[in-house]
Parts: sequence; C-alpha cells; structure tokens
Amino acid sequence: MKKGTSFGAPCLLENVLAESVISAVPSIEMDEKSSSNSRDCLGLPDSPGVPKAATLETLTAPYNDISAVESLFQSGKGVLAAIILEPFVGNSFFIPPKPDFLEAIRRLTKENDALLIFDEVMTGFRLSYGGAQEYFGITPGLTTLGKIIGGGLPVGAYGGRTDIMEMGAPAGPMYQAGTLSGNPLAMTAGIHTLKRLKEPGTYEYLDKITGELVRGILDAGKKTGHGICGGHICGMFGFFFTEGPVHNFDDAKKSDTAKFARFHRGVLEEDVYLAPSQFDAGFTSLAHSLEDIEKTIAAAEKVLSRI
Repeated sequence: MKKGTSFGAPCLLENVLAESVISAVPSIEMDEKSSSNSRDCLGLPDSPGVPKAATLETLTAPYNDISAVESLFQSGKGVLAAIILEPFVGNSFFIPPKPDFLEAIRRLTKENDALLIFDEVMTGFRLSYGGAQEYFGITPGLTTLGKIIGGGLPVGAYGGRTDIMEMGAPAGPMYQAGTLSGNPLAMTAGIHTLKRLKEPGTYEYLDKITGELVRGILDAGKKTGHGICGGHICGMFGFFFTEGPVHNFDDAKKSDTAKFARFHRGVLEEDVYLAPSQFDAGFTSLAHSLEDIEKTIAAAEKVLSRI
C-alpha cells in the first residue's frame, strides 16, 4: 500500500502472480490481468479479434465532424438507436470538441429519438465535479464512469435516466452483475476521493498546475525547435509533436510518434513518468505540487534540447 494501489502499467507483483497461475493451471502459458470499465467502452469495430457480426450494426464517424454524423442519421433514418462518444477525447491524447459540436450531437439525438451516451471514463470528475457534461452543459441519457469513482481502485459504473436504468436487473429484463461490482474497498476509496474533490478550490488548483505544466512543455518544445501543440482543461492535458491543430484521430496520427517515444524515454530517465503512448491523455492530481510541475518542465526542456 505504501508504494501505491495502481500504476496504470505493469508491476513486479503481476509477474510473481502470473508465475504462480501458470505453474498451477495446465492450459495457461501466458496470462493478462484486467479489471477496468474503460475496456467496456473502448475499441474499434475493425479491431483484430472482433467478429464482423458483433459490430455489423455499429457505424462510426470522425470526432468533431458533425456533417458525417448527420449523414449517418440521414442514411439510417429511424433505425439508429444511440450515439456513444467521449465528450472530450482522451483516447487520442487530448482532443477538445469544436464549438457547438456537442450541442449539435445533442440536437441530432433528440430530433431522431436516439439515446446519447457519454463515455466519461476519463473526463468524469476531472474536467469538473460533474464531469464533461457539467463543464459543457450537455446532459446525455447515459454515462459511463471509470476507476476515478473508486479512488483509482478497480471499479466502473454506468448510470442515467430512471426509465433506462430500470431496464436492468432486478427491476427489468436486462441482466447485469459482477462479483466485485460495488466492492467495499473501492467504494470506501471512492467516497473519500469524491469528498476531497468537492472541497473548495480543488478544481482551481488542478487547473492552475495543469496549465503551468502544459504551457511549460509547449514553450520548451517551441524554444528547442520542435513542432508541438496541445492544451488542457482542469486536470486533463495532452500534447502532440505536430504543428496542429488536432481535431480528430486522423489529425492526431500526424504526430511524430517516434519522437514522442524518444521524449518519453528521456523524461523517464529524469524520473518523470508520463503515459507511454502518444495517444494516452495525461492527468494531474492534488498530490502534485508546484515543485513537481517545475521539475517536470525542466526535465522536458532538457530532453527536448537533445532529441
């Protein structure tokens, strides 16, 4: 517990347990641990291992492209059941919605009697206490949340309008259950996390340190001659090694991922641990001090000057 409860990356204990499992179960040569609500929301219809039949009725449109979404509704008029999206994309690092994009999505779903679902696994309780939906003033019909409601411990949740939620067991016919759902350890951690987040000045502090961090990294990148863009909202941030702007995943793929890999390795050697993928959003926390931010910016500038 002194070393932390979750790292978002492999730890030594994972290997120790894996060796015990592999030695005990005849069929297992390798194993992988999993316990996260983000896995319930993520994925592309054409991902390897996903049968075409499982996504036959799933349509996709680029984020921030309202014309593409309108075309889907026009071609599938009366049959589209729902739209699910991250209101603020964190699974391509950091992509904010264009002005009026979310409002247009909300309008289209209402006009076409379709359910609007927000994947707030990343944005929930990070952009504001009420998540991205409170921050942008857009109310969906359903919301998914991740491990932040468990203080970082493994837990997930979905919730929404009463008429929809009453379709689930035991009130309704849709079966949903899980052995560890609502386990007391994660619930206790979540209760105390939300109490802490609700204290006055919490989100102002997160916005302050995150803003300083991102401005420092962007300034360092430009000063050392790199094409770089990025931004933040409250405790969520990201940057790309491209001039930008970045409005969707196709734009994000223009980022120099090889350079990001060198940058990540470089700052890691300076004792700064960032998410290892160019396409993972970054988060600050109340545990981070201004001294931590200054150290991170200094490390970033040092590495950027030599890669």
